[in-house]
Amino acid sequence: MCPMNFCTSDFDYFLPSDLIAQEPPVQRSASRLLRLEQTGLSDSHFANLLEWLHPADLLVFNDTRVIKARLLGTKASGGKVEALVERVLDHREAWVQIRASHAPRANSLIHFSDGRVWTVLEKQDGLYRVRLDEQGTGFYDWLENMGELPLPPYIHHAPGDQDAQRYQTVYARVPGAVAAPTAGLHFDEAMLMRLREAGIEQASLTLHVGAGTFQPVRVERLAEHHMHAERFDIPETTVAAIQRTRARGGRVVAVGTTTLRALEAAAQRGVLTAGPQETRLFITPGYRFQVVDCLLTNFHLPRSTLLMLVSAFAGLEPVRMAYAHAVRQRYRFFSYGDAMLLDRRNHAF
Repeated sequence: MCPMNFCTSDFDYFLPSDLIAQEPPVQRSASRLLRLEQTGLSDSHFANLLEWLHPADLLVFNDTRVIKARLLGTKASGGKVEALVERVLDHREAWVQIRASHAPRANSLIHFSDGRVWTVLEKQDGLYRVRLDEQGTGFYDWLENMGELPLPPYIHHAPGDQDAQRYQTVYARVPGAVAAPTAGLHFDEAMLMRLREAGIEQASLTLHVGAGTFQPVRVERLAEHHMHAERFDIPETTVAAIQRTRARGGRVVAVGTTTLRALEAAAQRGVLTAGPQETRLFITPGYRFQVVDCLLTNFHLPRSTLLMLVSAFAGLEPVRMAYAHAVRQRYRFFSYGDAMLLDRRNHAF
């Protein structure tokens, strides 16, 4: 089958709602781990991750930090507005999603309870570009005081103190994400130390996860889907670490689909390129991976681009079998759920 002849329904599966994790485990590393190898499936625990890694391997993490991106405001008419900041552009401007009874027009104002005001500048591809007034702090500092943590739509409680800590990786450094790179939520400082003591090298990059990660694929044929854009930045030190890993015969292990997507996007010209970049790369079965050898990831939503990516990496049928197994064994799904460790398949599907 031609890769883009796949249908969205090819990536559907049945998931009982009670398997969608609503709270994180008591300890970060206390989650389960499903290992999918060429030889089959193994049930394990995340605390045993070292059993599957080698001293020559390299773990690459996404060090983005989730911002308090959800806000409530009012239009000049008094109408309520719910906003989700998708991308901060600079000290004053951002692209945002806006929900209101009537769509705001260009040059209209949105008011917030602390007296700050947005001016709506334009609308493009379903997002609004807004400018924050110059009365005080810039966008990031203002969001930290006024915003709310944007938990995923399938988590049904309001964000609390626990979420402020646990819906953030312990190594989060660069603010800008609307959603957490959830594979990294399983790591605590003790696990990172154990990895270093075992001689497993660690590197990082930054990809700011956008709200588009939760958007369903609304077309049936994948060829008709337009991928949302995401920004990322790969340091020269990470490129050098990957080159060292290749030289010593180790594996590049991506912690999360966002890390994998950034690395593969940066290698689209045949050579892994460092620096700030943007990608709309849509990875589906048939894609030829160039950088990543192993993938640590959570379980993803049915019919989602992330499940398509995982299926491209480990094979459509093996992933279908793994997900069916995970449902039978009552693994916990999605952001606060359990993890999978997958090997790259050598053939297309």
